[in-house]
Amino acid sequence: MDGDDRFRPGRQVVSRLYTHLVFITKYQRPLFTDAHLRWMETVMRHVCEDFECELVEFDGGTNHAHLLVRFPPKVQVSRLVNSLKGVSSRLLRKEFEGLRFAYWNETRLWSGSYFAESVSGAPRSEVQQFITQQTHPSGEDIRATTGEASTPHDEQRKLREQPQ
Repeated sequence: MDGDDRFRPGRQVVSRLYTHLVFITKYQRPLFTDAHLRWMETVMRHVCEDFECELVEFDGGTNHAHLLVRFPPKVQVSRLVNSLKGVSSRLLRKEFEGLRFAYWNETRLWSGSYFAESVSGAPRSEVQQFITQQTHPSGEDIRATTGEASTPHDEQRKLREQPQ
């Protein structure tokens, strides 16, 4: 998957499907730091790859995460969401000791609900811009503070933007 706006050919279908997902923490409790969001992006990117999807954009705040996902027609969004939330919750609590007991003995990090929107009404670039403009817990842009691209997607985006 190359992350551009071209159609995605399949065996019996040609598609271009994107969904904007928003997950909130249980009780909308502010838990996340920039380090949590960086780790979460990596985990969610791997889950998307397992589903043959592409995490086009990711960002979030202290109590939520926004994802823009390109997916094939065979993927059920509800199953993708279940895996994204379950795997990220388990691995975040495993990696960051402080999140393990955020809700006493409960094993859920995320609220049971989520927001999903098909990205067809608004241009994908506008949704991507909205997601990248989310306020980080530290109040600054994670990618801007490192001085270099922080994800493989950023590297791919740089290569696409270079003149041929």
